[in-house]
Amino acid sequence: MHEQTPWQLKMFRKGLKKNLRLKSLKRYLIDIGDDERCLLATCGDNNGAMNYFLRELGGKWSWADLEDTCIAEMSELLGDPVHFAGDEQLPFENDYFDRVIAIDVHEHVDNPNNITRELRRVTRPGGQVIVTVPNGDETKLAVRIKHALKMTKEAYGHTRVGFTVSQLQELMANNRITSLDIDTYSRFFTEMLELSINFLYVKVLKKGEREDEAEHAEIAPATSEQLKNVGGSYRLYSLIFPIYWVLSRLDYLLPFTEGYCVLIAGRRDT
Repeated sequence: MHEQTPWQLKMFRKGLKKNLRLKSLKRYLIDIGDDERCLLATCGDNNGAMNYFLRELGGKWSWADLEDTCIAEMSELLGDPVHFAGDEQLPFENDYFDRVIAIDVHEHVDNPNNITRELRRVTRPGGQVIVTVPNGDETKLAVRIKHALKMTKEAYGHTRVGFTVSQLQELMANNRITSLDIDTYSRFFTEMLELSINFLYVKVLKKGEREDEAEHAEIAPATSEQLKNVGGSYRLYSLIFPIYWVLSRLDYLLPFTEGYCVLIAGRRDT
């Protein structure tokens, strides 16, 4: 008898942007040694699937999340403890990790300098630091469309739209992290497809729920209970996902445009 695939992995495979993010991360997380210590830090909208796939790249991984919403189910999926990084303090020793990755954390916090300093603190001198964020360029067409539909930063649970490449480079440099590689991904068509899913979840399926708790806003189901509450809609999305996937390939018509997600891979200075 085959074990049932965890719901988190099923959801991940039907996530357009999540798969682009994993593909981008794999470009820079290469040749991870078996004894290398790696950390993934996230912030509330992570169900553990990204952790699962990154662990397959090798190394000895630790996990931290700045919110506690998904920690229990993440730990169950991974079979590992997931540390709660309350007050934006990473519960690890100085200079401990060889590689540190922060996925879409900075746009959630009031002072992104603090978490960047923490990322540097727990990374060994010369170690790798990778940060992903939404692109903060508010002149981009998809961002303007989101705002017109009231899908603002508050709807996404963010304190800011995101960071441009130069803004993120400056933030990392101010904390003595040298930017080495830059990637942007998720272009206009993928962003619009993701927006349609997020809009349906936030403005229709969840309408009226927890509107006064912006810091805990969710744009997609993050726990098994939330997924169960929208089970019918999710099954419909699963059926039409192949169409979404084909439409997302239209991004290849825009190879020279900057994506709506930013990734910078850097090195901690000594």
